[in-house]
Amino acid sequence: MTSTLQIPSRRGQVSEEEWKVRVDLAAAYRLVAAFRWDDLVFTHITARVPGTQDQFLINPYGLLFDEITASSLVKIDVQGNKLDDSPYPVNPAGFTIHSAIHAARHDAQCVLHTHTLNGVAVSAQKQGVLPLSQQSIFVLSSLAYHDYEGVALREDEKARLVRDLGDKNFLMLRNHGLLTLGPSVAEAFLAMYLFESVCAIQVRAMAGGGELVHVDPAIVCTAQEQARQVTRGQGGGALTWPGLLRRLDRIDPGFRE
Repeated sequence: MTSTLQIPSRRGQVSEEEWKVRVDLAAAYRLVAAFRWDDLVFTHITARVPGTQDQFLINPYGLLFDEITASSLVKIDVQGNKLDDSPYPVNPAGFTIHSAIHAARHDAQCVLHTHTLNGVAVSAQKQGVLPLSQQSIFVLSSLAYHDYEGVALREDEKARLVRDLGDKNFLMLRNHGLLTLGPSVAEAFLAMYLFESVCAIQVRAMAGGGELVHVDPAIVCTAQEQARQVTRGQGGGALTWPGLLRRLDRIDPGFRE
């Protein structure tokens, strides 16, 4: 749906590179809402401003994800302080996890975090993600875990978070939710699509009550090479993102404003 909020356009105030990232990030918020992964206003997706290491775009705190537009996104620094004159506040606590990852992983152009029912359910299972599906092999090939320490408010948790993530692109936050990162908004979104699918499949498979068949660990070890082959080296995000944008345009192109 189109938001009734009156938000002045920022298109003429930022570079073309930044505007493109703004459009992609606004699209990611709208898609998270469309797939029903949102948790009202309480999760975040961040993207690094092109050409910078310490400037990021984040959602205006209080707007629903299906209201977010390219112009409403707020530019912040690594401490979560606003760098523009946006009338909307930012939730500094929500940026704690993101800032730690962006600072440690310069390849993380986008960080996406959710509190979905399936994701939190699996994060509460001691064994974590199980090799039960084709989707799971791609997650398991780059998966890390971080134990729950309460709402992410403390600076000292950042070091442990970065340590636990290491060089992985999927992070299960125990008792909390899911997180993915990628070299683009498109890649981070596709990673979350896989992660959420894996959790939904696992919850359903375990609820069935029958004996579960696990994928051979040797197959999991080859998952990243299989992914390169099936996407012809382009990456799944590059293949799926144009179609996802077309879907959003059919529903409501207001995210581009």
